[in-house]
Amino acid sequence: MATFFNTGRRSIKKTHLKLLTFHLIPNISSSSSSESLFSSLCKSQSQTPPPLPKKVPFTVTAHGRAWQDLYHWMSKTDDPDFINYLHHENSYADAFMADTHNLRRTLYDEMTSRMPCQISTPPERWGPWLYYQYIPEGKEYPVLCRKLATERKGWVKTIVNYVRGGFGAEEILLDWNEIAEKYGYVHVGTCRVSPDHHFLAYTLDITGGEQFMLQIKDLRSGCILPKRVDGVVSLVYVIDVTNPYDGLRRFHKRVRDVQCFLEHHHGFFYILTNAALGEDKKFSSKNYYLARCQVADVQSDNWQNIIVPSEDVCLQDMDIFNEHMVLFLSKKGSPVICSIKLPIDLSCKKDMEIDNLDPWYFPLPSNSCTIIPGLNHDFMNSVYRAMPDVIVDYDMSENAFSIVHQEEVLLTSAGSCSLIDGRENNVLVNAPSYKDKDVQNGEVEELVNFSNAYTCERKEVISHDGLGIPLTILYSQKSYQKGQSPGLLQGYGAYGEVLDKSWCADRMGLLDRGWVIAFADVRGGGGVDPSWHKTGSGLHKLNSIKDFVSCGEYLINEGYVHKYRLGALGHSAGGLLVGAAINMYPELFRAAILKVPFLDICNTLLDPSLPLTVLDYEEFGNPQIKSQFQSILSYSPYDNIPQGVCCPAMLVTSSFHDSRVGVWEAAKWVAKVRDSTCSSCSSSVILKTNMRGGHFGEGGRFSQCEETAFEYAFLMKCPVRFLSFILASFKSHPTIDPSLESNTQESIDLDDSGPSSLDEFEEEEEEGGGGGEFSGFMEYRMYRVIVEHNPFEEILSFWRRKERGEI
Repeated sequence: MATFFNTGRRSIKKTHLKLLTFHLIPNISSSSSSESLFSSLCKSQSQTPPPLPKKVPFTVTAHGRAWQDLYHWMSKTDDPDFINYLHHENSYADAFMADTHNLRRTLYDEMTSRMPCQISTPPERWGPWLYYQYIPEGKEYPVLCRKLATERKGWVKTIVNYVRGGFGAEEILLDWNEIAEKYGYVHVGTCRVSPDHHFLAYTLDITGGEQFMLQIKDLRSGCILPKRVDGVVSLVYVIDVTNPYDGLRRFHKRVRDVQCFLEHHHGFFYILTNAALGEDKKFSSKNYYLARCQVADVQSDNWQNIIVPSEDVCLQDMDIFNEHMVLFLSKKGSPVICSIKLPIDLSCKKDMEIDNLDPWYFPLPSNSCTIIPGLNHDFMNSVYRAMPDVIVDYDMSENAFSIVHQEEVLLTSAGSCSLIDGRENNVLVNAPSYKDKDVQNGEVEELVNFSNAYTCERKEVISHDGLGIPLTILYSQKSYQKGQSPGLLQGYGAYGEVLDKSWCADRMGLLDRGWVIAFADVRGGGGVDPSWHKTGSGLHKLNSIKDFVSCGEYLINEGYVHKYRLGALGHSAGGLLVGAAINMYPELFRAAILKVPFLDICNTLLDPSLPLTVLDYEEFGNPQIKSQFQSILSYSPYDNIPQGVCCPAMLVTSSFHDSRVGVWEAAKWVAKVRDSTCSSCSSSVILKTNMRGGHFGEGGRFSQCEETAFEYAFLMKCPVRFLSFILASFKSHPTIDPSLESNTQESIDLDDSGPSSLDEFEEEEEEGGGGGEFSGFMEYRMYRVIVEHNPFEEILSFWRRKERGEI
């Protein structure tokens, strides 16, 4: 219940930014000689030098090899020199981004203006109560509430409800904002209401270090029980509730790579697992299947009546209710949900496929990338709530659905606002019926379709070994320019986790400015079946890195993104993916954002005293084993930084209290990148450390907007900065026609809302719309002067002569 679903967006302010920055990179030839142009241009910049941390010799040894790690000292986070270094890096990052202040403010204003004054989730009924969350106006965090549902079953219950406190009397169960104000930080992990609705149990982190304490609140008195539990971990037990003192019973012995998920239903356990059964090796550890056993057989392998998926379907999750089972499936990489009526008559002994059980497939919005279940606490309820990009109630008894809520999103177009509204073009997959009635005391909504404004495409990219990699591509139909648009490629590829591709209105800040946003479902993450994870982890980790590179090359080769305008984004283990890809192909990306990245993997896994090291042996391998050590060392981002190359601009973020990825990993990476690569390029590598947060940052909605605005501004700054080097250098080009340079009244059609003359551009500069010496209109005019009137080969010849000292 702690997961808050962000709903509702409102007005967006007019901005001048989208017209200035995104049509400026010249359409330079893709010949190999252009690489030397970039390498030469980077040397022309001058900037305040970045901080220089101390170097302390330290020898690392493993399997007969020895190497120096001059920044090993940074792992001592209580070292005053390290803390001072982080502060100096924060100051350098702020100075580097100082010229984006207006841009960041505009992006932040856009994001916050899309938020309604009060964000709330639709109420969800459990027993006599309606549970819901909302974020109060002006606050950062949500509040968990409930109120009694309106009864329609007679006057007696009406009077009882009135005596209890009246209809609609709101009870605040938990206020995140109060906790944040008290401790300065809040992260609620798990939050559960007891079946009798009298208690609330929740786990709480108040430092960012993910050391959770379990607290229990008496909802009748509003008091926190005095006894709390610190250092909470997740464990699963099987216990007979009719005889709770009989002790805990182990369901299945622990087996490497085997997982079991249990649900109880009227004397049976339903088991979603990938465990092998007896001599039958068909179900090894590749695909999940559904089995059933009687409660009395809980400690045996006497499982019966196996339900197997078809060849192109993978079972991912299940949920059990009194009369229905809900199955989460993946069909050729696309999410699917279905319900099956219970109890299941499986008198036959043969294996059955899902379609043999007369399932009802839930209608889902077309192009839906992510499906999240709602709370669904009520075991007796036949209505199942799911949250794809809309909130939908599915009545499993009537095979009907109700759209409960969808975000309102406002677009800007030439200074005006319009609501995305495609009700006349609603598209739902497998949608046979629509139940038109009130939902939880609210009105049913129609599905709003975004396809008139944005395009979402799914492609299959052929990787290095011939395997097809799913790539989701999102762009604005109005702002996208084929072959010229900048792009951002995101990836994760670890722990079998599916990359989050759910709709986020904040991305409109990029999309409406012509950016392409792409999501690479590389191996190592979640995929069509568990083998997708296995073939991108351990000794096969290089597959996920090469998959990511293949997706980046596809975006460029197919004209989605300009060759010199592709950026990359990776979070945590996704930072390892991006960092390794940059090491192997430094010219592929022009900018990258690495958020709390796992970069020093070899040294981290060689230190078993760190919290997650031993657990990560299953994901990445154990470097104590020579073959696995060699595999890890071959791609470890920190250990494979190329020497003397031009690296992309990088924003690297870390958190001082991060318990998952040490704050030193980002710091060591940045210091070593500056040591190893081109000094001019690496000055555009900045480190930003949150000195009080954890792995997930601050978490509040306004602080998240500030963080996102900073990241977007960094991405937007880097291509323009690259062009500025070109323009600054070409000022001395002998073939520029002075008459063209003096034509300040030349009219240029950047886009419908762009400036049509230098005077108009200067007016917008005075209003704060521009940024930098070579921004906007002037850059575009200089580009036309230089490129359109000077052959590309002549420009390259000029640079070669300059490199040889002839000019």
